[in-house]
Amino acid sequence: MIVRRLAIAFVLVAGQAGAHDRTTSYSTWDIRGREALVTVGLAAFDVSRFPWAMGADREPALGAYVARHLQLVAGETPCAATAGPRALSAPPGRVIYEWRLGCPAAGALGIRSDLLLEVAPGHLHFARVTRDGAAPAERVLSEREPSWVLHGAPGASASASLAAYVRLGVEHILGGADHLAFLLALLLLGGGLADVARLVTGFTVGHSLTLGIAVLGYVQPDRAAVEALIGLSIALVAAENVWLGGERTFVLPWTVATTLGLLAVSAAAGWGRVPAATLGGVALFALCYFALLRRVSRAGALRWGIAFLFGLVHGFGFAAVLIEARLPTERLVPALFGFNAGVELGQLGMVALVWPAVRWIQTRSRLHLALVEAGSAAVLALGVFWFVSRAYG
Repeated sequence: MIVRRLAIAFVLVAGQAGAHDRTTSYSTWDIRGREALVTVGLAAFDVSRFPWAMGADREPALGAYVARHLQLVAGETPCAATAGPRALSAPPGRVIYEWRLGCPAAGALGIRSDLLLEVAPGHLHFARVTRDGAAPAERVLSEREPSWVLHGAPGASASASLAAYVRLGVEHILGGADHLAFLLALLLLGGGLADVARLVTGFTVGHSLTLGIAVLGYVQPDRAAVEALIGLSIALVAAENVWLGGERTFVLPWTVATTLGLLAVSAAAGWGRVPAATLGGVALFALCYFALLRRVSRAGALRWGIAFLFGLVHGFGFAAVLIEARLPTERLVPALFGFNAGVELGQLGMVALVWPAVRWIQTRSRLHLALVEAGSAAVLALGVFWFVSRAYG
C-alpha cells in the first residue's frame, strides 16, 4: 500500500524529470575561405518540444530557428546567410536543414551553438568541420562549452581530445537521470562492496558490448524503441526490489507479465514504438525471472545477470551519442575508449557517493525497509513515466 501511494505521488512529479533527457544533434561545416556550407540534423522528437514547430509553417520557422541558434562567427560578428536555410529529405524521425554563409574578411572563425538548450539543458551538439579540403575536426558543444574557435590556418582546428570524450562520458552518466535511476535501483537493496562491484561490473560488461557493436556499425537499433526499453528496464528493476523486500507472491510477476502481454498485443495492432515481439519477450522473461528468484536463496548471482542484460539495452542508448557524431574511422577507437571510460568513472563516482550511506542504513532494518520501499517507488514511477512517454508520447 505504501509503495503504491508513493509511486502515484512520484508519477505526478515525474514529468519534470523527463525534461532532463540527454538529447543530441549534429552539424557538418564545409568551410572554404570565408564561405561555408552548413548541414544540421536534429531528432523530430526533440523538435516536437516546440509548440510552434507543429503548425503548417513549421518548415520555415524551424529553419529560422536552427540558423539563429547555430552560428558561424567571424570574431563576434555572425556570418550572414547567402542561401537557405532549406529542409532536406531525411530518414524517419529526423529533420535536416542546409544553408550557405558568407563571413566578413576580418576575425577568427568560430562556431556557436545553443540549439535546444531552452527545452533540453543537457543537449549535446556535435560539430564537424572541414576547412579548404583539409582533414576534418570535430568538437562537442554543450551548455557549458557552447563555442569553438577555429584557430590558426585551415585544417589546424584540433579535434576533441581523449580527455574530452572521457568528460563527455562522465557528463552523460551524471546528466542522464534515467541511467542514475537505474544504478540507484540496483544499489537500494544494499549488500557488501563485492556485491555492488559485481552489479556494476555486470552493467558495464553489457553496455560496453552493445556500445561497441553499435558505434562500429554492426547493428543499428531503433533509437526510440531503445529509449523506451531503458525506461522499462528501470521500472522492472524497481519492481524486483519491491518483490524481494516483500512477501514474494505471484501477484506482482503476473501483473507485470500480463500488462506487458497486453501492450505486446496493442503493439501488434500498430500502437507504440516498441515492437510486439520485444514486449512479448520481456513479458515472458519477467515471468521466468521471478519464478527463478523464488527458487534461489541468494539473489545476488541472478541480479548480476539482470544488470548485464539491461546493460545491453542501456549500451544502445549510450551509442546514440557517438553515432550522432559521425566520426571518421580513425577517430572511433579513442572516442569509444574515452567515452566508455568516462561512463565508468561516472558510475563509480555515484557508487562511491551512495553506497556508504545505503550500507549504513542497511544496519537499521526498519529504516532500510522504508528506504527500499520509498526509493523503489520513486524509481518505479520514473521508469514507468519514461517508458510510457517514450513509447507512446
